[in-house]
Amino acid sequence: MDSMITAAARLLATGDLLGALKRVALRDDAPALALRGIAMAQLGELARARALLKSAARAFGPREAVARARCIVAEAEIALVSRDLAGPLKTLADARAVLETHGDRLNVAHARHVEARRLVLIGHVNQAEQLLGDRDATRLPPPLRAAYELVIAGIAIRRLQTKAARVALQRAADAAMQARIPALVAEVESVSRVMEMPAARLIARSHERLVRLEDVEALYASDTLVVDACRYEIRDSRACVSLASRPVLFTLARTLCANWPGDASRRDLIAGAFRSKEADESHRARLRVEIGRLRSALRAIADIKATGEGFALHPLHSQAAVVLAPPVEEQHGSLLALLADGEAWSSSALAIALGTGPRTVQRALEALAAAGKVQAFGRGPARKWMIPSMPGFPSTLLLPGPLMNG
Repeated sequence: MDSMITAAARLLATGDLLGALKRVALRDDAPALALRGIAMAQLGELARARALLKSAARAFGPREAVARARCIVAEAEIALVSRDLAGPLKTLADARAVLETHGDRLNVAHARHVEARRLVLIGHVNQAEQLLGDRDATRLPPPLRAAYELVIAGIAIRRLQTKAARVALQRAADAAMQARIPALVAEVESVSRVMEMPAARLIARSHERLVRLEDVEALYASDTLVVDACRYEIRDSRACVSLASRPVLFTLARTLCANWPGDASRRDLIAGAFRSKEADESHRARLRVEIGRLRSALRAIADIKATGEGFALHPLHSQAAVVLAPPVEEQHGSLLALLADGEAWSSSALAIALGTGPRTVQRALEALAAAGKVQAFGRGPARKWMIPSMPGFPSTLLLPGPLMNG
């Protein structure tokens, strides 16, 4: 490698992007294209960066498989930042295999981090953890060590392991400061702010307050029955029942819990679950059927008993019952929670992250756009969606993927 490329690479590694670009700006050979692509990515010119890296990968000869693989990994990272989640994972895996074969330990680690970050983003926490394995991150240079700890923190946050998340974030902050890369420092600070923001509203006996992730973790570990309106689950310290696919039952459970330790009237239960202002005999019959189904679903953690006015919730193992709700409740909350990271997402990437159909996501985006809550730019396949301004409470609890068990 010639001295100019070596110097540019060294400057790029230390965060001196303009200094690196000055040395390769007028060159069109493969190494220069690759370095320019990485520099443009760090400057935020992602489309230009991807084009340069693609050109570099094509320009490297058959004997330069390692260089081509490095370009593929860099392009994959840009795709992740651009929220392009539909890219071929096999290409990245193949590039990582080439790097492993040639003993490029650092770029193998970088490729793993990119893959793991994508998995965390779409809620596949266990797979991300398995990919990282039990590795010694202290041997990595500061930028890669910071990236590794950010993935570890992301996994811990998704699992509501707040102590582990804070420890990982502190290690990430230390590594980012050692790396002296402003963008990396800013990324760590951005993730750290999630720990301090309200994650949910705790509603108990008609009173409510905002709580952070640490409070939610403590609540889950207590002897309290929690009706979780962020994940559509009912849980206590022994068991968790998901009602995500049974909205009527969940609405009934929430109404019962909101009235605990008293009872909920039949009128209120019918109005909430069936959206009917009038409670005739057919509604009352349907309510009895649905209450029976809910009683069966919750048999391991709670009983539901009839009263003169309606029904009452009786936790079996808990001393209290509370509702955990999003900080701001509105339709399509999970979609808004993903967009709350401030990045531009394609509708296909949102569909992958949420595990739902592209058309369903498209309809939701159109409804949110009509309400002025999201905005689109670009056309056709290049169309992306963003939140016009960062919302006050982008709740981690609304993101896809399980909280406690990965």
